[in-house]
Amino acid sequence: MPRPVRRTVVLLHGVGLDHTMWEPVTELLADRFTVLAPDLPGHGGRPPVDSAVTLAELAAGVADAIPAGSHLVGFSLGALVAQHLALYRPELAATLTSVSSVCRRNAPERASVETRLHTAETDYAASTAASLERWYAGTDVPRSVVERTEATLRANDVGSFLGCYRVFATADAELAHHLGEITAPALAVTGGDDPGSTPEMTHRLAKALPSCRAVIVPGVRHMLPVERPEALVRVLTTFIGESAHA
Repeated sequence: MPRPVRRTVVLLHGVGLDHTMWEPVTELLADRFTVLAPDLPGHGGRPPVDSAVTLAELAAGVADAIPAGSHLVGFSLGALVAQHLALYRPELAATLTSVSSVCRRNAPERASVETRLHTAETDYAASTAASLERWYAGTDVPRSVVERTEATLRANDVGSFLGCYRVFATADAELAHHLGEITAPALAVTGGDDPGSTPEMTHRLAKALPSCRAVIVPGVRHMLPVERPEALVRVLTTFIGESAHA
């Protein structure tokens, strides 16, 4: 009897991070799926990008590494990239999962992210410290993991980071009027205590996508894949399994 074909899960990281943020999730998925976690352009071991980089360019920079019919999973900026791919390269997306994603920011939410962008432009070290506080304060994530995240952030080319952060700060508006055109079955999931990619945004995204459910994981901040990888994998694999048998 031939072996069943292993489905491919593609994990796209957040701004200023790299593929290593997905290691806790990858370990839990590797026995059932082929897992790919490419670095986005301007991140990890890839060359810096121009300060005027666009969401389309970030998506194009990973598209060739994604087999057709993959299960796309994006975190934060990676969720916007995954949404762009599902919209403009639908053959790549068997399903779309947006983790800790922003969606259709309102005026106060946009002002907040613009303030964070300004901080990064004027004092990158302060921006890094603020990100770590926002992501990990009050969690039980080991200090060694927080320090690893800090090292990844500090290693960034600042100009490249700012270009990518500008995409993160603005691309939800670019996608807003097209989300209803995405045909892939979708899941939107975030932490109940995420101060930036809030539960309200996740419900907003689920309402905007034609076939999407929202899941809120209680008591978790922004770094859901790091803080509670088991919970994310449980929700994700259930969703993929249900989609395969729909």
